[in-house]
Amino acid sequence: QVHLVESGGGLVQSGGSLTLSCGKSGTVFTINGMGWYRQAPGKQRELVVQDDYSSGGSTVYADSVKGRFTISRDNAKHMVFLQMNNLKVEDTAVYYCYADAHVTEMSEERRFWGQGTQVTVSS
Repeated sequence: QVHLVESGGGLVQSGGSLTLSCGKSGTVFTINGMGWYRQAPGKQRELVVQDDYSSGGSTVYADSVKGRFTISRDNAKHMVFLQMNNLKVEDTAVYYCYADAHVTEMSEERRFWGQGTQVTVSS
C-alpha cells in the first residue's frame, strides 16, 4: 500500500507563491507516476499535473497552470512537490496528491490518494 500525506497549503494573496509537499510511505512493487489534482467548491476534481515515470516519462500540466506550477520530486526522501507561483483566486481548491502503483508484481495498477490540503488565494 501507498500512504500519501500532503502539506504546505494555506492562505496566500493573489500573485503569491506556495509549495505543496506530498510524502509517501509504504512498500509497493513500483510506482508508475504521481501528480496532483484539485477540487474547488462545487466543482469536479480536476487534473493539475501528471508525472508519468513509465515509457520514458512525461509531464502534463493543465492549461490553466502551465508556466506557473512546477512538479518536482526527491526520490531519496520519497517526496513530491508542487511549486505554485503567480497564484490566482481561481486556484483556490483542495489539492490532492496521487500515486499510480502496482502493490505487487502481479497486481493491477491502483491509484492512491492523499487526504488533501487546502489552498486559498485571496484577491
